[in-house]
Amino acid sequence: MDTDTFDGIQDEELDLIEARLNAAAPGPWRSFVEGRDHDSGSSFIQTPVSDIELSGSTDADQDFVAHARQDLPRLLSEIRRLRAGAG
Repeated sequence: MDTDTFDGIQDEELDLIEARLNAAAPGPWRSFVEGRDHDSGSSFIQTPVSDIELSGSTDADQDFVAHARQDLPRLLSEIRRLRAGAG
């Protein structure tokens, strides 16, 4: 994708984003940062399937990844609603 110009997102690209979302573990995902959310162990993202530990990420990166599981479905739904003219 060219980062200098933005020509919008085609429906096919939305479909690919949605397919990746649907292939991921179901939500909700929750971020647990050692020292912020608990006192021992490591930082991790909790999913209903298993825990995910990220290597080399910041706390903000981990929070972003965890929240993306809940944020992306809402964003996709809003885009599709607006495109349908319901906005």
